[in-house]
Amino acid sequence: MAELRLLLFSLSILFSTSLCCPDDQKLALLHFKSSLLDSINSSTQYSLSSLDSWDDSSDCCHWDMVTCSSRSNSRKVVALHLDSLVLAEQPIPIPSMVLSPLSLIKSLMLLDISSNYIVGEIPPGVFSNLSKLVHLDMMQNNFSGSIPPQIFHLRYLQYLDMSSNLLKGVISKEVGSLLNLRVLKLDDNSLGGYIPEEIGNLTKLQQLNLRSNNFFGMIPSSVLFLKELEILELRDNSLSVEIPKDIGDLTNLTTLALSGNRMTGGITSSIQKLHKLETLRLENNVLSGGIPTWLFDIKSLKDLFLGGNNLTWNNTVNLEPKCMLAQLSLSSCRLAGRIPDWISTQKDLVFLDLSRNKLEGPFPEWVAEMDIGSIFLSDNNLTGSLPPRLFRSESLSVLALSRNSFSGELPSNIGDAIKVMILVFSGNNFSGQIPKSISKIYRLLLLDLSGNRFSGNIPDFRPNALLAYIDFSYNEFSGEIPVIFSQETRILSLGKNMFSGKLPSNLTDLNNLEHLDLHDNRIAGELPMSLSQMSTLQVLNLRNNTLEGSIPSTITNLTNLRILDVSSNNLSGEIPAKLGDLVGMIDTPNTLRSVSDMFTFPIEFSDLIVNWKKSKQGLSSHSLEIYSLLDLSKNQLSGQLPASLGHLKGLKLLNISYNHLSGKIPATFGNLESLESLDLSRNRLSGSIPRTLSKLQELTTLDVSNNKLEGQIPVGGQMDTMNDPNSYANNSGLCGFQILLPCPPDPEQPQVKQPEADDSWFSWQGAGIGYSVGFFATITIILVSGCISRLPPQNRHRSHRRQRV
Repeated sequence: MAELRLLLFSLSILFSTSLCCPDDQKLALLHFKSSLLDSINSSTQYSLSSLDSWDDSSDCCHWDMVTCSSRSNSRKVVALHLDSLVLAEQPIPIPSMVLSPLSLIKSLMLLDISSNYIVGEIPPGVFSNLSKLVHLDMMQNNFSGSIPPQIFHLRYLQYLDMSSNLLKGVISKEVGSLLNLRVLKLDDNSLGGYIPEEIGNLTKLQQLNLRSNNFFGMIPSSVLFLKELEILELRDNSLSVEIPKDIGDLTNLTTLALSGNRMTGGITSSIQKLHKLETLRLENNVLSGGIPTWLFDIKSLKDLFLGGNNLTWNNTVNLEPKCMLAQLSLSSCRLAGRIPDWISTQKDLVFLDLSRNKLEGPFPEWVAEMDIGSIFLSDNNLTGSLPPRLFRSESLSVLALSRNSFSGELPSNIGDAIKVMILVFSGNNFSGQIPKSISKIYRLLLLDLSGNRFSGNIPDFRPNALLAYIDFSYNEFSGEIPVIFSQETRILSLGKNMFSGKLPSNLTDLNNLEHLDLHDNRIAGELPMSLSQMSTLQVLNLRNNTLEGSIPSTITNLTNLRILDVSSNNLSGEIPAKLGDLVGMIDTPNTLRSVSDMFTFPIEFSDLIVNWKKSKQGLSSHSLEIYSLLDLSKNQLSGQLPASLGHLKGLKLLNISYNHLSGKIPATFGNLESLESLDLSRNRLSGSIPRTLSKLQELTTLDVSNNKLEGQIPVGGQMDTMNDPNSYANNSGLCGFQILLPCPPDPEQPQVKQPEADDSWFSWQGAGIGYSVGFFATITIILVSGCISRLPPQNRHRSHRRQRV
């Protein structure tokens, strides 16, 4: 019996050993974990709990994210699911060399390292030994450089995803060795150059995705060799030729996506041979010609996107589609008249985009009854009121009707559309009060009612709602500024209304507010100290109100503030020196994401209107994060310009015109390296213009007129292009070539040796001599000729009066 127990014990040890992963693979994985920890240990807050089970005392086949083969005689590692390893508030860069130990796991068939923050070039040695790889996912990292040629020797590879990286360079010719590759996905990175002809060697390819790269030129003809291809995804590149005429030879295609390129020509007729085609995306190119009706004869077609081209719809066609569409985009396709009735036959429709056309008439009742999820009808000529049936829909999530001629009041049952996330009604003629039921829509994320004639009070919104974007600007609302909004509010635009009273102190209850726009109202009183508690604020626009008092120095507590516009008020006192400590204007952070980034469908938001380079212009919400502006103009500010303002290196615009400032222009303004526009006009500034301004390489607009400045206007750099005399008008003694007024020679400078007669030379001292000689010579000639009776006085300074904007 003892011998039997010994035998069973020995067999159990042997059996358990055979079911463990090999020691060399276990050591390689532990080395990978150690290298990863070493690379991120300098970061303070992160979580790496996904690798907690990776312990030297246990079998690696039992570790999280590790899969071993199920063969009885082998337990080698065959799959590593290493996606999203490090969880942190801010991305933690991981050097790409931490991947090197993985090259020792030669049995690996699946490797997923997606959604990490791996930086640097892909180590080529990693893939030299991984010859059995079938699935490789490297998406959403920060890999740079080119694709290592070793990847193109992975002959069993079926899935390759390198999307969302920083890869550059053309795909290596060795891509042709991937004869058994079934899925290639390289989207969302920065590869450049032509799509190589060798792509046609991948004859087993079923999916080809090169979306969102920098490929240009033609689609290689070798793509037509990929007879098993089901998905051809080339969106968002710079491809600039016609759709291949024989694209219809790829008869297995279910998805053809070429949108967001520069494709020219018309829609090739060979597409009608694609009898399995479900998705056709050709939007946002420069395609031209008519939209062929045979597209609607492809019975399998479900998603059709043709908008944003130069295509034309035949408005007289009587269409009877054989397909049943789920998504339809015909924006900018020159549809005219009423919304086409044939759309009513598409009972499965969940997405309809007919924006930017010439559609007329009322909102059809049959559209309201179709329960479509997303409806885009902006930029047409539609009229009338909205049918109440529209808001009884159980599917409606997006309704964009901007820039039409809709009128009347909003239906009182608008709050019944409980699944609505987006309501955009800007630029119409809606009037009356906003229905109170709208505040019941818990899922509402974005509400844009700007540019209408709404009046009365704004309804109270629930603090626990999801509403993040609110734009009620350019209406006729009155009363005190409302503050009962969702705690999720990020953007609040109430400008150009008739709100009055003081700024409410409980605005600070909006803990996530980033953008507050209250311009052109009747807001009075002082800037409250409570403003300094709104630490998330990045944009504050209080232009054209009746605010008074001083600018509180505590405003510098707004460390994220990048745009401050308090122009056209009655603010007084000195400019706080602490304004130079506004962190967001020193090193402009790119933290304000465009609200449009929240959505994958076409939503346009109102621009931020500012006084930009002497005219009112809109800064697009799509690129607002690149701007840093400070506008204190048209107030009653006095005292001197603080030298500390020169610390604001992120500023693109600085406007302090139309105040009562005195003293000199600080030389530190030459440190405003990002500055494009500087307006100091209509003050009492004295002294000379600092020579340091010649260092401002981005400067395109300068105005120092109507001050008491004197001396030579600086030369060099962009100052040589600041030659509009009106920008220097009405000062006491400026001179320089910019205003065609030579400066007198400096007596402290040594005598300049005159060049030889045949030398080409010019100096303002020489210009002064030439001016005197030429002047008296001209007088003599005119007197001799008898053609003068009275000489008008020389007008050396033209008065210029700037228009108020």
